[in-house]
Amino acid sequence: MKEQIPSAEMSLRADAKRNRDKLLQVAQKVFTTNGISVSMNEIARHAEVGVGTVYRHFPTKEKLIEAVMIHHKTRLIEEAERCLQSNEPGKAFFQYIEKVIQEGINNKAITDSLVSSSQSEVGSSELAREFWNGIENLLVRAQQDGSVRSDVHIEDIQIMLVGILQATGTGGGYPTRVVTIFCDGLRIK
Repeated sequence: MKEQIPSAEMSLRADAKRNRDKLLQVAQKVFTTNGISVSMNEIARHAEVGVGTVYRHFPTKEKLIEAVMIHHKTRLIEEAERCLQSNEPGKAFFQYIEKVIQEGINNKAITDSLVSSSQSEVGSSELAREFWNGIENLLVRAQQDGSVRSDVHIEDIQIMLVGILQATGTGGGYPTRVVTIFCDGLRIK
């Protein structure tokens, strides 16, 4: 005989799901604007819930950040996979780098997340590794194609990407000149 769940418990579960979804939406908006340094109390205030509700769904701030960034990084990882199928590996690599920079400028949370990829527990996540592996795979293909210098390593790309994003900040406009210099430095002359 199948156990029936009391309707009060079912509605609590639905309420909990709505709270979690709301927290993720609010956190995404707040992180996009203010970066990932925003406190859990601030997220709770914007979501109009108690801070206990935030911690019930996300026991640490890192877990909340990771949940919010899953969508962004997953999309970027999928884009890297599509770029790997390109018949022009060099062009695909440079377009992808430019896309990451553009999205980082438009979304402070992406910039903060990329910066933290080498500095915190968030960066050691499987998702962060997949993101950087996608860039590395594009780099290797572009190097094999003869489009990118063979002495460039993923760590070099990581440092330069993070540096550009940190220096540019959000809303400052796309740094065309800086990105051109960056990409030209990677190309085989």
